[in-house]
Amino acid sequence: MAKRGQTMKYREVITKAVCGKGKKFTQTSHSISPQHRPTSILGCWIINHRYEAKKRGDVVVVDGRYDVNIWYSCENNTKTQVCTETISYTDEVPLKVKDEEGFGVDEEVIARVLQQPNCLEANISERGNKVLVEVEREFLVEIIGDTKVRVTVHPDSRSDDDWQKVLEEESFEDLDTDFLSTEEE
Repeated sequence: MAKRGQTMKYREVITKAVCGKGKKFTQTSHSISPQHRPTSILGCWIINHRYEAKKRGDVVVVDGRYDVNIWYSCENNTKTQVCTETISYTDEVPLKVKDEEGFGVDEEVIARVLQQPNCLEANISERGNKVLVEVEREFLVEIIGDTKVRVTVHPDSRSDDDWQKVLEEESFEDLDTDFLSTEEE
C-alpha cells in the first residue's frame, strides 16, 4: 500500500503465460475385420499412441493414431489369432479460457493426454465377421503465449544495491582467523 501522499508506481512485465486452455473427452467405436471369423474375444489392447497438436482458430486440433490389437479365438475356439489395425483420429479441442492479447506469432501449443486411448469393450458384430471396439481418450490443451502483466513497484522495498550495502557493513571482526593453524601451540 502506498503511504499517504505517495503515488503508486507500476511496471509492465512481459512474460509467458497460459492464454488459452481446453479439455475434451472422446468415446469412439471402430469396426475391425480380422483375417479369420472370430468365435470369442480373448483381449483387446491399444498401444503405440502418437499425436501432435496445432492451433487452428479457436480450437486446438489433435491428430493422432494408435494400434488396436485384438486377441481372439477362431475355428470354434480351437485356434487363436491376433489382429492389429492402426486407427487415425482427429479431435478438435475448443479453447475455453482465452487471453486474446497473448495470442501471437510465438505461441506454443501443449497437449497432454489425461486418458490414454483405452479399450472399453470389444464385441463380435451380429454378422460375426467383425469386431466392434469402443475406445475412450481425453486431452488437455494449453496455449502458451506472451502476455503483459502490470505490477506494483513498492518504493519502501529493498533493492539489490541495498542488500549489497548490508553485506558490506556486516562485521567480520569476531571471526577467529587462526582456527586452521598447522602448528600446535
